[in-house]
Amino acid sequence: QVQLVESGGGLVQAGGSLRLSCVVSGGGFSNYAFGWFRKAPGKEREFVAAISWSVDSIVYGDSVEGRFTISRDNAKATVYLQMNSLEPEDTAVYTCAAGDGIHYNYWGQGTQVTVSS
Repeated sequence: QVQLVESGGGLVQAGGSLRLSCVVSGGGFSNYAFGWFRKAPGKEREFVAAISWSVDSIVYGDSVEGRFTISRDNAKATVYLQMNSLEPEDTAVYTCAAGDGIHYNYWGQGTQVTVSS
């Protein structure tokens, strides 16, 4: 079974940066597409970013375009989400997921990101 463990969340002031990591175990890392999602209090889960098994295919949600960067390191079996110019509206639990790029079959527990004003 594939397991995903996120880390890197925390408290940051508006305008600051954080880098989230998602370490993947269970094998087959290079065969998966990965996505980042977030869930803020009182709001629905929102798509943040995705990267395919081919690094040429990357998609961002409108709310983070130009501020966040998703990347992957196949050698380390790790997916990253670099978050810059953070805003209070970015406050949420961020979760990493793995799948085929359309369906996400495996999900991590999430890491809390809190942005203060």
